[in-house]
Amino acid sequence: MTAARVVITGKGVITGMGCGMDALISGIEKGKCATRRMPGWERYKGLRSLIGVPVDMPDYRHIPRKIRRSMGRLSLLTLFAADEALSSAGIKSLDFLEGKCGCVVGSTMGGAEALNDTFETMLPDHDLSKLSAMKFFHTVSHTAAMNLAQYLGLRGIVMATSAACASSLQAVGTGFDLIRNRRQSMVLCGGAEELHPTVTGSFDILFASSTNYNDIPEKSPRPFDKDRDGIVCGEGAGILVLEDYEHAVERGANILAEIRGYHTCSSGSHVSQAHRESMIHCMNMALSEADILPSKVDLVSAHATATRHGDEEEAQAIATVFGANTPVQSLKGYIGHTLGASGSIELAVVMDMMKQNMIYPTCNLEVVDNGCDVVFHVRETLHRSVDVVLKNCFAFGGINASLVCTKFKPEI
Repeated sequence: MTAARVVITGKGVITGMGCGMDALISGIEKGKCATRRMPGWERYKGLRSLIGVPVDMPDYRHIPRKIRRSMGRLSLLTLFAADEALSSAGIKSLDFLEGKCGCVVGSTMGGAEALNDTFETMLPDHDLSKLSAMKFFHTVSHTAAMNLAQYLGLRGIVMATSAACASSLQAVGTGFDLIRNRRQSMVLCGGAEELHPTVTGSFDILFASSTNYNDIPEKSPRPFDKDRDGIVCGEGAGILVLEDYEHAVERGANILAEIRGYHTCSSGSHVSQAHRESMIHCMNMALSEADILPSKVDLVSAHATATRHGDEEEAQAIATVFGANTPVQSLKGYIGHTLGASGSIELAVVMDMMKQNMIYPTCNLEVVDNGCDVVFHVRETLHRSVDVVLKNCFAFGGINASLVCTKFKPEI
């Protein structure tokens, strides 16, 4: 049985720029950084980073309460992105895909807000009776995937990838495998993440969060910049509709891009330090599977979270694989690091750049750090053909993921 070709036919997002792709692209085109100082975070003792990129949650009362009661903030964000993705794909109902449409949605830790509320309620008196029956469904690591499947009535394969910042790119890669191996005809893939002080605090404890820009939040994060000082956590969700090429053609879908190669691997060396050799291996394996030479890649969409060590390691790894002439950019200066949602959100923007044949610059990159000045950083909008893109996500725990997308060509 030959492997199926896998195409992307829909995309949807919700970010600190607003709900939907139009809001996100509009903010990026204006060069806007959506980082804000977070009110009330000062009450958390020991929290030094007081900035983030929150989502202004739209009205969700159109979701029937019977379905909504098992959803926390993470799941609601996922539903907004999924609704736009399905609309983008021209799909009003999934009934025609009985058992052949699934979803793979990842996050770093499930519902952070619900998890925090659970412990704040229970621990003062160690009283489990104070917890609501639905709290479990708000907090579990697969809450987004589970609730999306219930919301859409999916009867196909449902999975949740949980690999920190690589979660949603692993979700897309998993969907790619499910379709090309003909296990599913369509898979909704991506990730979601909540902004919460406990999430930012996790990076703060590791000295990986941005702490120098609390009074000028729009200046951080600063990927690859000499004055970068760490991660700014953001929230949001990104969902992509992956589809068997033959199925997409049969229903007359508008094909946005084709996935050609994917690889994920562990560094096996350090739980929190980026590792350039494993990054190099991951990118090379994704390119090999795609049967595409590095010289044919028009853009590297970097992970680049604005940490001191991580950005330098990635820049050096990209230089090893691609040299100094392939454009490299990061989107985190606009919307912060959306962690488990970052891969799918950023891939959605990449597809817009492919369509428009242009590359957005890296926001807040003013002076390239010496250790990162080994690649072609995009500092202003470039207008050129963007036919082949490699997207990176590199997570704590030494988990690497790279995915290769191309413009769709029927004759391949």
